[in-house]
Amino acid sequence: MVRVTEDVFGIAVNPMSQKSEHIRRFTLSSEKGMSVSILTLGGIVQSIKVPDHNGKLEDVCLGYDDVAGYYRNQKFYFGAMVGRVANRIARGEFKMCDKDVRLSRNFKDRYHLHGGYVGFDSVIWDVVGIHKDGVTMQHISPDGHEGYPGEVTVNINFSLNDAGCFGMRIEARAKATTCINIANHAYFNLAGHGTGKDTLMQHMVMIKASKLVDTDQDLIPTGKLMPVRNTPYDFSTLTNLGKRINQVSRCPICGFDNSYCTDVDPNLVKLVARAVHPCSGRYMEVHTNQPALQFYTANNLPDEEAGDVENIGKDGSHYVQHGAFCLETLKYPDAMNNPEFPSIMLNPGQLYDHQVVYRFGACPKRV
Repeated sequence: MVRVTEDVFGIAVNPMSQKSEHIRRFTLSSEKGMSVSILTLGGIVQSIKVPDHNGKLEDVCLGYDDVAGYYRNQKFYFGAMVGRVANRIARGEFKMCDKDVRLSRNFKDRYHLHGGYVGFDSVIWDVVGIHKDGVTMQHISPDGHEGYPGEVTVNINFSLNDAGCFGMRIEARAKATTCINIANHAYFNLAGHGTGKDTLMQHMVMIKASKLVDTDQDLIPTGKLMPVRNTPYDFSTLTNLGKRINQVSRCPICGFDNSYCTDVDPNLVKLVARAVHPCSGRYMEVHTNQPALQFYTANNLPDEEAGDVENIGKDGSHYVQHGAFCLETLKYPDAMNNPEFPSIMLNPGQLYDHQVVYRFGACPKRV
């Protein structure tokens, strides 16, 4: 049985109304000790507490103890819903219905990233339902916001069960033809959110994909798909992450930030990835109906050894480069500029239905 509780996390100005609002936090707790906390600010997943093989609870999701922390570090999108379209859009423009669409260019003044200056991560979501196992939040994105055509209504149902499954079902409907590709940008470290790079390198990772989306040095898709077999990007079986990061450490992005092609059936939710931390026994599985999985190893977090400014998270933890990973379910990036990719267009009368389940557990302790 799951219990849903609510408290006030803080106060913030809603960029859509310019009015101050309370940021509500909903905590979903299972009888087996696992809990997940979600904020109305940005639909942020603020905390995920999971027991290890000895029953010891740790928070495995990076985040902050107050609203100010999220605003100071907004560029990292910790735990937030990102959209209307996640990832990068080349030149911040595309053609739709024979018309040129120009979006805000909030990334290097050349590209559009994660929905623009005021994306889904920045707004305060409305709570439209509290259920026995979770909560439903809604945001109505107006026509023309950040350049996107058509008003869009997005509902996200967050849920938890006693089997350790934390689910998000993201649904959207549009009043006019537009594009939608939403993702959640949670950062994980199964040893504990603040344990850093050394423990991340202990993780084992599996991604069920034979190809990934090829990109240039700015991570803009080239339109090609790259086979991963017999390359450092091959995670078809459980593979040590530390070994693989060392193999790609001289690449321009110094780590992983790649869209893997899962090519699942949109009508079925299937296993696409698994991460295991052997020392604690904790594992996480990713199940989805989305055709891509963005694997990111926190390459842009501060490199304190090189003198970067500290990023202080929950409980005074230092969040550092390669101290966490993301496994974000979504569609291919920049799909509107690559017609050979699966379409992200949403027409009136159609339903955008994005399902993802993160299943957590712990392997028995070895003797």
